[in-house]
Amino acid sequence: MSGHNRWSKIKNKKLASDARKSKGWSKQLKAVAQAASVGIPDPASNPALRSAMDKAKADGIPNDTIARAVKKGSGELGEAKLEEMLYEAYGPGGTAVVIDLLTDNKNRTASEIRHLLDRNNAKLAVAGSVTYLFKRRGTVVFEAGAVDEEKLLDAALAAGAEDLLSEAGTLTVLTEPASFITIKESLEKQGFAPATSEVAMLPESTIRLEGKEAEALVKLINVLEDHDDVQNVYVNADIDDEVYEKFAE
Repeated sequence: MSGHNRWSKIKNKKLASDARKSKGWSKQLKAVAQAASVGIPDPASNPALRSAMDKAKADGIPNDTIARAVKKGSGELGEAKLEEMLYEAYGPGGTAVVIDLLTDNKNRTASEIRHLLDRNNAKLAVAGSVTYLFKRRGTVVFEAGAVDEEKLLDAALAAGAEDLLSEAGTLTVLTEPASFITIKESLEKQGFAPATSEVAMLPESTIRLEGKEAEALVKLINVLEDHDDVQNVYVNADIDDEVYEKFAE
């Protein structure tokens, strides 16, 4: 999963401006609405909704705004229903790229994403040709200096976590997606406060990129993440922090 936490930390810096924060909130609320549209619109009975709401709250979105998104997703407000899309692509340096989207107009979104890929040295891949390189996992991330690593490891394994990884100043508890919420709550009850948490697609192995190829991939990630319908972009690249930082503004 090399690079995943690095890019997550850089994204937090990118969201500092009001304009980017507004766009980030919009995407979070889309995720809440989508989760509410699948199953029962109650976080106590819908783990996906609980996760989306927790993430929105962690980003500072007001509770009443989140509640409105839940109503929107459940159909209570008569809003258009969102659809999930997953694109696979080949990026600069032969990297694998997975693009997770939510849209109310699949044809428009498909056309726009193809255009962005074509303009940024990437091309669409056939379904299944890229996703097999990734595994969906729950990630509960802590700042390395804020917790005792040995105690966190013991608590995580006792709660049923898969592993604890140390990378780029962070400690990441890995879980199966189905047990993500349970393990996160167990750690929180024991006093471990995560910096971020989500279910993400993590690469099973990575490709080292440097120079122009690394810069081209980071530019592609930025362009894709700036699209209103793109929720997440996952890549199997190992890139130095300095390259991510260079394009974080």
